[in-house]
Amino acid sequence: MAREKVWKDVIRADALEKKWVTRVDFGVRKLAVYDTPSGLYTSLALCNHGGADLCDGYFDGHVIECPLHQGAFDVRSGKPICAPTTRQMKTFETRVHEGMVQILT
Repeated sequence: MAREKVWKDVIRADALEKKWVTRVDFGVRKLAVYDTPSGLYTSLALCNHGGADLCDGYFDGHVIECPLHQGAFDVRSGKPICAPTTRQMKTFETRVHEGMVQILT
């Protein structure tokens, strides 16, 4: 039987870096929360290509660029948009509820 998904608090919304990416420790996971023109998005913080911390990369609108090899991802979907990245990054459905950024896990 499949496990039911639940919303979990990640960080207070007012603690986010505005129009930027914020690194969050979430248990043993490192997350990146992106404040974009169309809302908040969340992914694992480590690049699946080289393991670099995406929060140290260049962020512009909806695109995060890995600081190690300059591969880029669309934070809305996790899709790679620039070589050398080829695999989609892990993203989480994200919402703000009662002042908390939450992800569906």
